[in-house]
Amino acid sequence: MSFLTRRTAIDGHPDHAHGSGLKATLGWPHLVALGVGAIVGTGIYTLTGEAAGLAGPGAMLSFLIAGAVCAAAALCYAEMATMMPRAGSAYTYSYAVMGETVAWVVGWSLILEYTVVCAAVSVGWAGYAGGLILSWWPEAPVIFLKGPEDGGLVNLPAVFIALAVAALLALGTRESARVNFVLVIVKLVALAGFIALALPAFNSGNFSPFMPHGFWAHEVDGVKFGVMGAASIIFFAFYGFDAISTASEEARNPGRDLTIGIVGSMALCTLIYMAVAAAAIGAMPPAEFATSQEPLAHIIRSLGHPRAADLIGLAAIIAMPTVIMVFMYGQTRVFFAMARDGLLPKALSKVHSRFGTPVGVTLMTGVIAAVLGGALPLGRIVSVANAGTLAAFIATAIAMMILRVQQPARPRRFKTPLWWLVGPFAVLGCAYLFAGLSTFTMIVFVVWNLIGLAAYLLYFRTRSNLATL
Repeated sequence: MSFLTRRTAIDGHPDHAHGSGLKATLGWPHLVALGVGAIVGTGIYTLTGEAAGLAGPGAMLSFLIAGAVCAAAALCYAEMATMMPRAGSAYTYSYAVMGETVAWVVGWSLILEYTVVCAAVSVGWAGYAGGLILSWWPEAPVIFLKGPEDGGLVNLPAVFIALAVAALLALGTRESARVNFVLVIVKLVALAGFIALALPAFNSGNFSPFMPHGFWAHEVDGVKFGVMGAASIIFFAFYGFDAISTASEEARNPGRDLTIGIVGSMALCTLIYMAVAAAAIGAMPPAEFATSQEPLAHIIRSLGHPRAADLIGLAAIIAMPTVIMVFMYGQTRVFFAMARDGLLPKALSKVHSRFGTPVGVTLMTGVIAAVLGGALPLGRIVSVANAGTLAAFIATAIAMMILRVQQPARPRRFKTPLWWLVGPFAVLGCAYLFAGLSTFTMIVFVVWNLIGLAAYLLYFRTRSNLATL
């Protein structure tokens, strides 16, 4: 069978080798929390201000548009995940529908996405943690709080959080999901508190003019303004729901739980984002908080609630580890699925007999994120993760549409409504957002995938489980 045409089976679970099957321990509350944990993270605390600076009050519309594109992709994910409840997410769907080569590109792109996000959020968390450390211990050696390019020696807080999250994930999926669930509740309570404190200062005059920079994206000094320009940025605060589909194999009732988890988390997060944006803009003109590094805390502090502002900042610190947790979880499951298929070393697919998790690949992922986070300022390259995400979204939507055309009678536990409209909308919407990425990001994405294709063609192509069939 040619590597260009070989595909895995769509139906049922793959034939697992001994020690390579994951335990089904997650219900829909865990999956919704998993999605919210990834989506409601650093973005809601920082991108609200940035979006307001790019679109003014029209940022609310930007949230709605970005949420609509992601919701369309989420519906495609829900159909594919319930049809193929196996680890690997978009990589697995691509393998079964479009073949091994496409699957490799998608899986390789997901590896880039998850690794960079884990490392970058570790660095972001370290920034907040470092500030707290210095406030409590002014004499703390700063060289251990920053990476080399920032004037330090190693960013130990970033190393610590990456390894701590990896250790928690290695102990068990259900245990880490429970911790994530609790932290998500804390985040939602903090955001509800922000809305409650901001609403009494609501001023409808702050919403006029509604779109001061217009609707369509237009570039000024290298920055894209307008509602659609802000939507391209805000999109990055939404993705994360795709990590739920990597948990397909560990869902107790995939048909019900995955549908509720994916669609429910997207709907909930879109409402949260729009409510927070409305409360923020109503309480303060966008221009006054757009440049703040902590816009929500800045607004509450300006309203005369300094202690509440500090608590919101603390909630941001709590939020970031849940983002690392979910993306590191997704990373390990993509590694696991590719290794089980023979496209990465088989040792990475070994599941611990007691914990029911791929301990080796989980700890390896933690070490990689720790090394990158401890040594590099990932501010510029982090946008590369967005390219990998968009590629996965597009691949999943295309896979869904191909199966609808080729196998319309195939049983589906969840059906994407109006698939002939939702599928193309997801593809075109993601393609538009991809076109809004910087040239640097596109170059890194292309180079990364050229390296991956070379590795596949020269080595892993012949190691695939399907290579001998």
